[in-house]
Formats: sequence, structure tokens, C-alpha cells
Amino acid sequence: MPPRRTPSRRGSLADVPKNLLDQIKELERQFTVPGEKLKEITDHWVSELEKGLEKDDGPIPQNPSWVMAFPDGNETGTYLALDMGGTNLRVCEVTLVEEKGEFDIIQSKYRMPEELKTTDDQEELWNYIADCVQQFIAYHHAGETMEPLPMGFTFSYPATQNAIDHGVLQRWTKGFDIAGVEGTDVVIPFEAALKKRNLPVELTCIVNDTVGTMIATAYTDPTVRIGHIFGTGCNAAYIDNIGHIPKLKHMGLADDVPMAVNCEYGSFDNAHKVLPITPYDRIVDKESPRPGQQAMEKMTAGLYLGEIFRLVLCDLSAPNADLGLFKDQDLKHLQKQYSLDSSFLSMIEEDPFENLSETHELFKKQLSIDTTKPELELIRRLAELVGTRAARISHCGVAALCKMKGWTECHVGADGSVFTRYPHFKQRGAQALREIFGWTGRKDPIEVIPSEDGSGVGAALIAALTQKRTEEGIWAGINDRERFRKKPAVKIGEDGSIQS
Repeated sequence: MPPRRTPSRRGSLADVPKNLLDQIKELERQFTVPGEKLKEITDHWVSELEKGLEKDDGPIPQNPSWVMAFPDGNETGTYLALDMGGTNLRVCEVTLVEEKGEFDIIQSKYRMPEELKTTDDQEELWNYIADCVQQFIAYHHAGETMEPLPMGFTFSYPATQNAIDHGVLQRWTKGFDIAGVEGTDVVIPFEAALKKRNLPVELTCIVNDTVGTMIATAYTDPTVRIGHIFGTGCNAAYIDNIGHIPKLKHMGLADDVPMAVNCEYGSFDNAHKVLPITPYDRIVDKESPRPGQQAMEKMTAGLYLGEIFRLVLCDLSAPNADLGLFKDQDLKHLQKQYSLDSSFLSMIEEDPFENLSETHELFKKQLSIDTTKPELELIRRLAELVGTRAARISHCGVAALCKMKGWTECHVGADGSVFTRYPHFKQRGAQALREIFGWTGRKDPIEVIPSEDGSGVGAALIAALTQKRTEEGIWAGINDRERFRKKPAVKIGEDGSIQS
């Protein structure tokens, strides 16, 4: 017998007034993406991926990452990994042990302050991150003498990399908008902040989280071909060959040399040729820090799902909508931009009760809105529609990469808060792939699986792979050889102070 589908409380629409029922049907029309549309989106996605490999200004950037091998499971050593995501900052110490494919990890997580995302002084950002690294070292290594540890820096924003230890920010995403950083190498100010504190750290590589996810998952699963993040943003990476990347021809490398490519395909279909854009998507785009950019990401990523949901409810509860939604209630909390995030939708979809009592309490507690049963049914259906659309469209990217490379069977290592926490996301994405490829068997040949720790273990593995190739005298894609020379040890005081 095939596996049973995850149950989903659908509720009853019997008591929903006709005007609300008609509105639910209209929302279904706007947010449902049928199988034929998925195929059309996938085919256009393939064409944009190929254009990105041909030239630097393609619609999808297709950024070479200078990660030039998969791990073989025999890597060893201790490495630091720093993960700068859209919500949190994480510092990890990863020890790759003698047992093949095994590792130990210690880590600390720090909140990324919202005010830093739009600061006028970029040094505030780099100093905060360096302070977090210092706190981590002080806590875990007080009283020790430390050899400088190679560090992989997971910088999950579109960056041009002419070398693995170099990264020019193309544009901020995930709500960041710090002046003076776009178009510059982010390694330089961050390294300066580390050196100012005399930290026993050597920044070895800058890594996108999708590349890290792919490498980390491939460390334990050799069938992995793609790394994917479904989280605050939406993006993927894969390994291609130099011969399939015309824009790298000038490097003079052999055609069969592998190269990990960070797609940055949140920018897919910025021209709006195939994506089923709703009026609410247009508002999200118009009011974002970068209008006209990241079209696909703004329809599918965790940063935006709550806002799309909120905009629909604001529209339907407006007096001129004539629906009587949330009648005679104070909607000031609902009307605040980005007051709802994807976890709000998750809680609605997870409500197991027929009367949606948990959703009722959620609206009362967070928005001070006392909902009726018919309103709750509309709310539940809207959450399902927004979440399902995100899963189905984002998995077109997986299908496009597999079609472009001719992969008919593989694993995709996936991470991110939407993938790991949003109810039914995995099942909805898998169903989209079945419709795109027409699979009818019991087992899907292309499967999206939970990844190993990409931004932590993946970054550490990439630091190890980079160090390994420098020891072999392979310097292609490395900007500064000096950083790979042995440095003196540093004494960490009992109080955590750094001593020369």
C-alpha cells in the first residue's frame, strides 16, 4: 500500500454565507497553480538558468562559488562556521572526525537585531558579528591557547565570487538594506573587524547557504545533486562543469572541472512572464526595499507569506469590500505591515479542531480580533492557499535544475524554516514534482530530503575542502594565499579576553 497522506482538517463550509463562499472561490482562482502552469513555469525557469550561465547579467545570476568538489567523507580537522541568516546569526565549531561522514558540533545562536538590517553605518553590522564570534570563543575556549581556526562564512545573499575567499554583494535581500555595501567585497570589512579583536580565526571561504546545504548533505548521501533553502529566502545550488558555464571560459580551466553554482533564483521571472502574480504580490513588491527584484522569492519565501496573507485580509475587511469581515472591530494590529510572519500561517494550518478554536484564540491574542466561525473557515482556506502556492512554485526550481542537467533520479538536500516547520510543505512540494514529471510509481525518483546542517557543517566542510586543495597546490579561485599560511597561536584568558 502507498503511504497515507497526512490528514488535514478541512472543516465544513455548510454554514458559510454565500458572499464569503464566493470570495473563497475567488481566492482559490487567484492562488491555485494547476499542473500545466507548473510545467510552463518550469520550462521558462530552465531557459533563465541557462541564460545565467552564459553571461553575468542573466535574469538568474548563476554565481560560481569556487567550491570545486564534493566531500568524500574522509575530511578531518576542526573548523569554525559563521552563519549570517536573515533572522539569526550562528557560530559553530565543527570537528570532522576520523569516522567517515561523522562530525561533532558545538554552536551558539544570536539574534540579528532588526535595527542593524537598515543601519546607516555598515561597521555596526560587522562589529556586531565579530563580537558574537569573540563571545563564542571566550565561552568555549577560556584559559586555552588556540591555533587559529579556518572559518567558513555563510553569507546567504547574492554575491559575485571571483574567488572563494572573496564576495561582492550584488544586492541585499531578506529585509536588509544597508547603504554602502552593495558592489563591495564584504570580506574586507568583516576581516578587519575580526583582526581588530585579534581573534584566532582565519576567514578561509565565503559560502552561500544553498552551497553549504548541498555539500553537507552530500557528505553523508552521495546521491545528492542539489542544495535548497526554503526559509526567509528561496534559493538553490548545484554542481556543474566548467564546460557548461560559458561565462567562465576565460578562466582557461578544463571543461570537466566541477564548479558549484549558487543560482540565486529568487530573482526568477522578474519580468513577470509566467508567474501567476496577484494584486497582493504586486503590493508586496512595490512596498519592498527592492521593487522589481526577487519576484519568485516574494511569492514563496517565509519573509513574505505572512504579509501576503495579511494583505488579503486587509483587502477583504475593507468597508468597500462589502463582505462584513471582522465587522465593527478594531483592525489596527492587522493593518500594521509585516505584523504576521509565516509561523502565524503555520499555526492556523496546524489547528486540529473542527471549530478552529486555536485559530480563534490566535486572532484574539495577536490581533485583538474576535472571529466568527465562517470567518475562521475563510482564514483557514486562505492560509492553505498561500502555503500551497509557495510549495508548488518553489519546487518548479528543483524540477528546472533536474531538467537542465538531465537528472532523472537524485536527492535534493533541503533546509530552512519553511521546509522544516511549515505543515504539509514537503508533501505539497512532492506533489508538484509528480505533476511536472508525470510520475505514477510508488517512489518518487527525485526526492527533496532534510539536509544536514548546511550553513554550519557545510561551511566547515567547504573550509576543509579549500584548505585541502591549497595543500595540493591548486590555487584556482583563491584570492589571498597569505590567509592559508600558518599563524601563531593566541592565548584566551580565563575571563575570555584575547591575549597575543
